[in-house]
Amino acid sequence: MGHANIIINPNPSLLPQTQIKKKKKMIYKLTISFALISLLIFHFQSPLPNSQQNQTKATNYIIRFLQYKKPQDHKTYLENNLKSTNGWKWIDRNNPATFYPTDFGLVSIDDFSSGFVSDEFRKLGLVKDVWIDSTYSRTLNQERIGSFSDGNKRPGKIFSSMSFTDEITNFTLRKLNMEKSQVTSLFGAETLWAKGYTGAKVKMAIFDTGIRKDHPHFRNIKERTNWTNEDTLNDNLGHGTFVAGVIAGEDAECLGFAPDTEIYAYRVFTDAQVSYTSWFLDAFNYAIAMEMDVLNLSIGGPDYLDLPFVEKVWELTANNIIMVSAIGNDGPLYGTLNNPADQSDVIGVGGIDYADHIASFSSRGMSTWEIPHGYGRVKPDIVAYGREIMGSKISTGCKSLSGTSVASPVVAGVVCLLVSIIPERNRKSILNPASMKQALVEGAAKLSGPNMYEQGAGRLDLLESYEILKNYKSRASIFPSILDYTDHPYSWPFSRQPLYAGAMPVIFNATILNGMAVIGYVESPPTWHPADDVGNLLSVHFTYSEVIWPWTGYLALHMQIKEEGAQFLGLIEGNVTVKIYSFRDSGERRSSTCVLQLKLKVVPTPLRSKRVLWDQYHSIKYPPGYIPRDSLDVRNDILDWHGDHLHTNFHIMFNMLRDAGYYVETLGSPLTCFDARQYGTLLMVDLEDEYHEEEIEKLKDDVINNGLGLAVFGEWYNMDTMVKMRFYDDNTRSWWTPVTGGANIPALNDLLAPFGIAFGGKILNGDFFIDGEQSRYASGTDIVKFPGGGYVHSFPFLDSSESGATQNVLQTGMTKADSSILGLVEAGGGRIAVYGDSNCLDSSHMVTNCYWLLSKILDFTSQNVRDSLLFSDSVKRDEPLYEDDNQLPTRRTDVNFSMYSAVVGKELLCGKDSRFEIWGTKGYGLQLMGRTRRLPGYPSVDMGKGLNLTSESSGRRKPYSDITGNKYKNGVDFLGLLKRDEVRNSKFSSMNLSSWSVLSSLYYSSPDS
Repeated sequence: MGHANIIINPNPSLLPQTQIKKKKKMIYKLTISFALISLLIFHFQSPLPNSQQNQTKATNYIIRFLQYKKPQDHKTYLENNLKSTNGWKWIDRNNPATFYPTDFGLVSIDDFSSGFVSDEFRKLGLVKDVWIDSTYSRTLNQERIGSFSDGNKRPGKIFSSMSFTDEITNFTLRKLNMEKSQVTSLFGAETLWAKGYTGAKVKMAIFDTGIRKDHPHFRNIKERTNWTNEDTLNDNLGHGTFVAGVIAGEDAECLGFAPDTEIYAYRVFTDAQVSYTSWFLDAFNYAIAMEMDVLNLSIGGPDYLDLPFVEKVWELTANNIIMVSAIGNDGPLYGTLNNPADQSDVIGVGGIDYADHIASFSSRGMSTWEIPHGYGRVKPDIVAYGREIMGSKISTGCKSLSGTSVASPVVAGVVCLLVSIIPERNRKSILNPASMKQALVEGAAKLSGPNMYEQGAGRLDLLESYEILKNYKSRASIFPSILDYTDHPYSWPFSRQPLYAGAMPVIFNATILNGMAVIGYVESPPTWHPADDVGNLLSVHFTYSEVIWPWTGYLALHMQIKEEGAQFLGLIEGNVTVKIYSFRDSGERRSSTCVLQLKLKVVPTPLRSKRVLWDQYHSIKYPPGYIPRDSLDVRNDILDWHGDHLHTNFHIMFNMLRDAGYYVETLGSPLTCFDARQYGTLLMVDLEDEYHEEEIEKLKDDVINNGLGLAVFGEWYNMDTMVKMRFYDDNTRSWWTPVTGGANIPALNDLLAPFGIAFGGKILNGDFFIDGEQSRYASGTDIVKFPGGGYVHSFPFLDSSESGATQNVLQTGMTKADSSILGLVEAGGGRIAVYGDSNCLDSSHMVTNCYWLLSKILDFTSQNVRDSLLFSDSVKRDEPLYEDDNQLPTRRTDVNFSMYSAVVGKELLCGKDSRFEIWGTKGYGLQLMGRTRRLPGYPSVDMGKGLNLTSESSGRRKPYSDITGNKYKNGVDFLGLLKRDEVRNSKFSSMNLSSWSVLSSLYYSSPDS
């Protein structure tokens, strides 16, 4: 399941505190009052087949409470207050956390009565929410295997591949021999060892597969705990031992960074590499109770909306535990960050090889929480060596592994070493997740080749971070602290395209790190300070976290060049400042001014024919819904989770368009929110959402009357195939069926209907040639309606859809039927091109690219330049291509699409990624295309003349008095995905959403929020 929680505690006196004095008096007290709101993720539940129902008698559920109490007290509360005592039973958890107060209980509910009983639980005043006890599963080493194999889901929660064995190259051997086979030598750990710093008195929690007692490589195994259902503390797989060795091993062949670190081994995975949410929650609570200093977590996956897990990570860091986590092994693809490493309060670690190149396996940013309605944050935070690293074997000896889950303990070991340089009596007042991240990112060495979304701050530099921490004074800062358009390629994609007047706002989403306290506040709105008068041409609006918790917040810059800068060519420089204040435990007020330096390139406004607008608004990704991968040939990565953004999995296409001289802007709001007269082409690729009627009407007018070019790249859509793609997920105990196809063809057909164009339901695969260029059509669809006078290209393909496969069998031995896949036509003053496949533009799992075709299409749609082959008389249609509307693909009727859509059931409004003058309006009317025209029903808006900035917080913060129990009075928009009323109106079978809380603003909210 994927869920989301945003928690902000605006009262420092309510921050969680852990008081443990003696083991016999172990009392773990958390005084957080979290009032709650529900957010949504997967609810594709269908009844189980009879055979499955007979096998599944009961399901375990996690009941989360608003207070920490002894397990027996929670059990008594449920028994005394639940109307029905039948159909459920309390499950005792026998683990080291048993004697501590807890915030959850585990119950077994009969499947027959699960809906009724779980609803009764949710109605109780002290119950926070109810979740199925999810299963986690992963591959620890050897093969890079994820959650899907040959189109089938493996047991457990969706995860990304972890560390794996690499064949050691001659180069690596020479490098390792030169450095005495020690990764520690590459970072100069010996220098700190010589000063007496070895990680002493540092508590290191390793969440993994355990470790064996009296392992000869470790001098200080303090505690081993088992959280699984297996009766052993030992590591029988080797991964936990390896991670511990990188952190604290003392074997001469595979030294760790901090050999005197106190190792606390948390065995949270079985020998079968399976875990449950309840195991993690108990183990996390115990780590808080034991006052761990550092925690390494070598697990991650794409579901950043997994509420119980994500919320507990926030609680851990709020309790001053420095968490280090691997960014993921899904590289070299972009938009593949893993959670929890993608959280701002966690140190997310990417991997490099010994030549200081980003490892091919290392996941790339940006974060995708914020899109399609905003812009992602910079992640990873830092990179470290992660290829062919030496570590400890299960019993004795050393071995080599690769992966970001190997780079993560490299950083965790460095963190332990750095913690030990601060006298123990001062550690908690100086060190915290924010101050440690400040030391790491400010001390890092920026690599010359990769961009910020590949390397973060750069390569870990132990000695520089040591110098920073040695004299550290608590402060707040911004990461990244510089946005320099002249620093290429590091500042890509900003350095790839300059600013100009009339463009959509360029959004830069930075992270606020508050080393002063776990909670902070913005004292006054951020301010833009231009270095000279030229800087007044820049108008900056801000969205930001008013309340910063835990330790981090966001600051998003929305930048536009004013109209008077339409002919300006040059640089704009200056600083953005924002003042943060916090309170220490003593009540002392501290403040700190953060500075973000800007150096921006500006060019005169380009010609209309060179401006392309990318539709991001109508894209839906995983999470929150089962959005399938576009190419059905990709059997081991079936979810569409890379963001579908110009700067994630379409980044190569973006670079190609820039090389071709096009300026590409992003539209994260409805189609009514752009002035069509400013753009040559609207580019719509692989879109899954619906369209407001106003959008359809305006687009028709934009093309026919305003000369807008339209280029549409579709994808497969076939109801029978979607049904066949469903799978049973043992994690959520439900059937998952795709919400839509690769693209939402019924919606696209509605959009294109005014032009007499429609896509069909075939799923076509095969190679074809145009002008000597070979291309692969990978699970694309066909064109079944097209106006006469247009140019339509058809090629022989086999139809691999369910219905098409049957037809293919009947036609065995016959010639493949031609299917139309490319159409070009004039429509009034505009021009339209449609193509049935987007895989050739998507750098994720691309077979062959079709950038050459996109270039020719844009030549036509933007400039009316006609390629002789594309517009050959042989492909011109005198008569329309026609299909009866009753034969066109239809929508699924068994899905509540409003749960995933930004359109269905939502009000049409322009967000904060549109032009400043239409924020919060319905956009441009059909006949009101002038940029300064007043919109009916809305006040006139100053374009920004003479205005340097306006500021705005996220607007999500609610007064504490508005929260009553676990009911939230008003809708709260999470990353623009959904609001409280949407959750309230939704109906789910076995996993109704419960109320959990938001206090204040979403700290890494979408800048559009």
